[in-house]
Amino acid sequence: MADLPTETLAVVQELSALIRAAHPGLVEGIKWNAPSFALDGTDLVTLGLQRDGTARLVLHRGAKAKDNSDFRFDDPDGLADWPAPDRGVVVIKNSTEMAAKAEPLVAMVRRWVGA
Repeated sequence: MADLPTETLAVVQELSALIRAAHPGLVEGIKWNAPSFALDGTDLVTLGLQRDGTARLVLHRGAKAKDNSDFRFDDPDGLADWPAPDRGVVVIKNSTEMAAKAEPLVAMVRRWVGA
């Protein structure tokens, strides 16, 4: 992470702080070469980088596939793209966008951890 451009590193650090604030019970670690946040041993939120250097926040239900036929998650602010019902991806381009989305992101992470 030390090799990241200054702006990208700032966004990743801000996202990490936001996730910790959203749910203090999450345990931070490194998975898939990026900060990941777990509850009771199951990774639920992972940060990553896009090829263009923007940061992404990935909401998921762990490393192993789960039956998601009955799983539903509401994203009233439309923050994420949903490639699957149990996998949401929020892309944050810079600190300005991070600041604008901070409050709804905190609410989304709280709801996700409880889903």
